[in-house]
Amino acid sequence: MKLTPKKNGTDLTIQLSGELNTLTAPELSALLNKELGGVKNLTLDFADCDYVSSAGLRVLLATFKQMKVAKGSMELTNVGENFMDVLQNTGLDAVFGVF
Repeated sequence: MKLTPKKNGTDLTIQLSGELNTLTAPELSALLNKELGGVKNLTLDFADCDYVSSAGLRVLLATFKQMKVAKGSMELTNVGENFMDVLQNTGLDAVFGVF
């Protein structure tokens, strides 16, 4: 997995490339722990992400909770059809801002 963060003031966008799975979810979690200080608007771009496992969903949920406590926002962009199906089947499409 390749993670490309771009920070602009209190906005952070992370482009994910590859698979967000059991092996790569800790990478995303570590990057988020490092970069989230002072961030109010988090965007995760899934345009080049082919797969998201339950481990990836756990990282997304934990990050969403962290952003909510910080009174920030989190949105998922460029979500593919398969990932959108997972979000809809789990009800997480109603939790995350998905664009």
